[in-house]
Amino acid sequence: MLGSDLASGEQVAEVEAASEASEGLIGIDEVQKALNRSRASVYRYTNTDPRNLNPPFNPRKLNPEYRSDQKDPLMFHPNEVARFARDVLRIKDVTVEVLNSPSTATQQLLGAILEELRTIRSRLDHLDHLDGRTAVDLSARRDQLDHGARPAA
Repeated sequence: MLGSDLASGEQVAEVEAASEASEGLIGIDEVQKALNRSRASVYRYTNTDPRNLNPPFNPRKLNPEYRSDQKDPLMFHPNEVARFARDVLRIKDVTVEVLNSPSTATQQLLGAILEELRTIRSRLDHLDHLDGRTAVDLSARRDQLDHGARPAA
């Protein structure tokens, strides 16, 4: 939220973003509130081109994130909004605060997978240590287990 400090005459911009799908991007409405500018002004500041879906970075414009379709909404990284406010609009104090979204089912599943991979890695490292080798030959170990588990014919 951008405010005007009437005592000192300095503008202050605070860009807050609740993580959207854990990307931390903000929409045009949040940018409008953060910069204390009209919606039309924000669109004028934005680096867009009707002939090019993702134009190259322009340091004098507010650069949106990559879009795959012209109909996708414009989304901005909070650091880009802060850079634009500081460097182009010359707002003195710029603060970026990204608020993390609550954990989703996907994030919980990914965390469980990561923990399982860590467990597997630690067991492999333990086997490597017990064997005294630098690399574990898993196929040889599998053969040893297969031969030991099969009944004699």
